[in-house]
Amino acid sequence: MIARGTDLERPGATVTQATTEPELVGVRNFRDLGGLPTTDGREVRPGRLFRSGHLAHATPEDAAFLTTLALHTVFDFRNDADRKVEGPDVDLPGTRNVNIPLSDPADGKEFWKLVRTGDLAQLRELLADGKAAARMSGSYRKMIVEKTAEHSRILHAMAEDSVPVLMHCAAGKDRAGLAIAISLLALGVEREAIEADYLKSNAPHRRYKVQRSSTAPDAMSPEVMELLAPLFDARVEYLQTAFEAIEATWGSVDAYLAEGLKLAPETRERLRERMLTEA
Repeated sequence: MIARGTDLERPGATVTQATTEPELVGVRNFRDLGGLPTTDGREVRPGRLFRSGHLAHATPEDAAFLTTLALHTVFDFRNDADRKVEGPDVDLPGTRNVNIPLSDPADGKEFWKLVRTGDLAQLRELLADGKAAARMSGSYRKMIVEKTAEHSRILHAMAEDSVPVLMHCAAGKDRAGLAIAISLLALGVEREAIEADYLKSNAPHRRYKVQRSSTAPDAMSPEVMELLAPLFDARVEYLQTAFEAIEATWGSVDAYLAEGLKLAPETRERLRERMLTEA
């Protein structure tokens, strides 16, 4: 069966693409986090922290552009199932590729099989009545509580030498989105700015292309797209669930960073010095 792709666009969607963004062909959801403001009046330095979808389908031109960024490290948060479907990242000369699998909101071979091939009745059973959104929120909560060692490793690496850095998963939305959000919290970026950047993944030119191999007449119907939407949307309530999990488990962001991620004050300050503009 031939896979069919869609960007899962819905009526009313708008695009606001910065003219400075590179027009990458095989890499979705790429952007530089430079310019985001911190609570102490500083900004994330341009050219230090990037995010995107996977690099497996990067064209030679895409790879040439990425090489100009002089990336020290690419963190790939995909699991083995993702990498089997999409393939490994392209090689970028002089760049270290580090695979740190994080929880996929749609984890599970059978779940993804149904997403790609299930009929309308199966998708209703799997995703309707808030089940899809609940699965996403639960996954964000789980990544906060259960993936402290992984997120600690990322922050410590950036504080030491892994900059400039690019973080990605499959779509660059959930696993990468949360790792980016945690990194920005550690840098002291304003919460509203973190949420605003997270929501940029909803722009149609950034969205993950849904692949369905079903040949049923309703395989790409509006109802199917609506059922799948919570899996491929960046919804602020997902990110807020993660923030709430931090508060509920550790009491504050500072305690989460210090106790949960073992980020010592001097390490956090070194990270800020490497990633932020001068005060």
